[in-house]
Amino acid sequence: MLRLRKYLKPYIFPMILAVLLLFVQGMCDLNLPNLMSDIVNTGIQRSGIEHSAPEAISADGLNMLKLYTSAENAAVLDKAYTLVDKNSKDYSDLQTKYINLDEVGGIYVLTDTTDIDRLDDIVSRAGLAVILTAKDIMSAYGGDNTSTMSDFSDSDIDIRQLYAAASMPFFTAKAPDGIKEAQEADSTISSQIGASMAKQYYQELGADMSAVQTNYIFKVGFYMILVTLAGVAASILVSLIASKVSAGAAKAMRSDVFRKIESFSNAEFDQFSTASLITRTTNDITQMQNIINMSIRMIFFAPIMGIGGAILAASTTLSMSWIIIGAIVLLLALMLIVFVVAMPKFKLMQKMIDRLNLVTRESLSGILVIRAFGTEAYEEERFDKANKDLTSVNLFVNRVMTYLMPVMMLIMNGVSMLVVWVGAHQIEQAQMQVGDMMAFIQYSMMIIMSFLMIAVIFIIIPRASVSAVRIADVLECENSINDPEAPVSLGNVRGEVRFENVSYRYSGAESDVLSDISFTAKPGETTAIIGTTGSGKSTLINLIPRFYDVTSGRITIDGTDIRAVTQHELREKIGLVPQKGTLFSGTVASNLRYGKEDASDSDIKAAADTAQASEFIDSKPEKYESSISQGGTNVSGGQKQRLAIARALVKKAPVYIFDDSFSALDFKTDAALRKALKKYTGDSTVIIVAQRISTIMHAENILVLDGGRIVGRGTHNELLKTCEQYREIAVSQNSDREV
Repeated sequence: MLRLRKYLKPYIFPMILAVLLLFVQGMCDLNLPNLMSDIVNTGIQRSGIEHSAPEAISADGLNMLKLYTSAENAAVLDKAYTLVDKNSKDYSDLQTKYINLDEVGGIYVLTDTTDIDRLDDIVSRAGLAVILTAKDIMSAYGGDNTSTMSDFSDSDIDIRQLYAAASMPFFTAKAPDGIKEAQEADSTISSQIGASMAKQYYQELGADMSAVQTNYIFKVGFYMILVTLAGVAASILVSLIASKVSAGAAKAMRSDVFRKIESFSNAEFDQFSTASLITRTTNDITQMQNIINMSIRMIFFAPIMGIGGAILAASTTLSMSWIIIGAIVLLLALMLIVFVVAMPKFKLMQKMIDRLNLVTRESLSGILVIRAFGTEAYEEERFDKANKDLTSVNLFVNRVMTYLMPVMMLIMNGVSMLVVWVGAHQIEQAQMQVGDMMAFIQYSMMIIMSFLMIAVIFIIIPRASVSAVRIADVLECENSINDPEAPVSLGNVRGEVRFENVSYRYSGAESDVLSDISFTAKPGETTAIIGTTGSGKSTLINLIPRFYDVTSGRITIDGTDIRAVTQHELREKIGLVPQKGTLFSGTVASNLRYGKEDASDSDIKAAADTAQASEFIDSKPEKYESSISQGGTNVSGGQKQRLAIARALVKKAPVYIFDDSFSALDFKTDAALRKALKKYTGDSTVIIVAQRISTIMHAENILVLDGGRIVGRGTHNELLKTCEQYREIAVSQNSDREV
């Protein structure tokens, strides 16, 4: 795939933007479990109280806290809290929030929040020290001396009675032990006790705790909505960027592949089958488009979610990290199994698609032959075999993928159950809160899903790699025919075509197809080439427009070696009618103007008249605007051949080449066309390859090929006397008397 990396270079900045947006999306998604945990832990369990250090506390409450903490911490509390004067405006403002202010001895408000975390810890552990110290007399306030900390945190006690009990000499004497034990206690326990105590402080002052809880839940819920919307927006933008990048890269690849194929000579077409080139241009590039799209969205997102989820899960509770590690090990083992089992099949899939395309193309293009020989059943069986082979591979891969999802769900549900089971025991022991367990479950799912995304990527990358190699093979294929680095111009061409000791050998062949070919096709004359099947006639013709390049010798036009000019300029000077006339979907006029877009109506009319095509064109209702289907299937063979001839004539080229282009014409039409052609071409050079003697007998120069060599040359009458091969061909087509 690295061979195609250049197609991503124009999209570096969009891809960087996509990574940044994925980071934003990941942070949003990773924050949601924490926010949900805050709603459960703080909003529900702690009644919306965010900090153990209350914003306001009575003088009795503050004195109790200072009594059950160290002198250093008591000094921190004195610095953080400020007594409010009952005659001040601040006091009046506080009365709207706390309705019981007049019933307490004095009120302190929190004014220094520089180190709120330390302050929360001091207040939480001081409250815990009070509870631990007063545990022996809790039965007097609705409990017993065997109650746990969680029991106390959920109980409703009279805070003023607790103040009184905590200040009794018997208990203040035990305060150092309670303080020491509180300092050694787990932070989760002290935090829970601190929140419960803070609720008592607020209730003592007459705060509306229901409103506090509701406001907190709505605040965090609104923040969750904003975070979710931000994540959704980032996800949509990433999808948009990924789609644009993948579609743009695929478009560039498709254009380059098509342009490269257009530059292929016949030698390159011999290397790649037409069906394979179609598959590479369509299916293979689609595979690349899909992998680019998925890679942008998954390759960067999966590590963000996996690493971020692992860090946040560990920060939530480190004691259950072994569950995630076990799940990851199972996932890696599953991915390895899938990789080993499914990957070899992916490598076969593209070859089977090639085979299916080949069979389909052959069956459709040769449908008339198939019907003529009655081999429909054989072709159906042939197609069915190629289709079943591809289907079986697809089914195998899909079955592997089908098993993958249930196993993944089993692992995910198993992890959830294990987290709940272990977490429930830790909650019971006050080592974890319910919200933290819920967050841990979500982080576990995120980590597993990130590994699932990585697994999917590793599954589709090998298939995409096969496609990438096939595309790169086409793009990196060295053309056997290239334009010269310093081309010369043909200028105003007369059209004299000269072969000088030309030989040609196909790549990998043991012998030459053409050997020592020398002749001159002069302007204003017709040079005809005839010979037995396989004598090299079409190969010789293909050398002139450089569909193949000579192995030795050279071909010149007006004395200029055709290899010294660009292929485009060379072919601009040639009007070629190939052996197999091909028409394109469109109209009669669009096909005739194919070689010269600016041709006037009179030009195409004159060319059609010369090619003897006007009669059947004028018989159509729409005449030159009549539609032509793909490949010209809605016209007869003779009509197709005449339109192909007219198309070449529209160019008004100095050199015309007709490669057995009169074979589908009847003798009358053939004679009329040749007569009109002589007048139309004028001073142009005309080279005709034909099988019929009648087509070429009036040519000024006739070349007879046999075994890739010229065995005779001259006029018709001369060759009848001097060339045995020519006479044999003539006699085979006509009687001795006619000859």
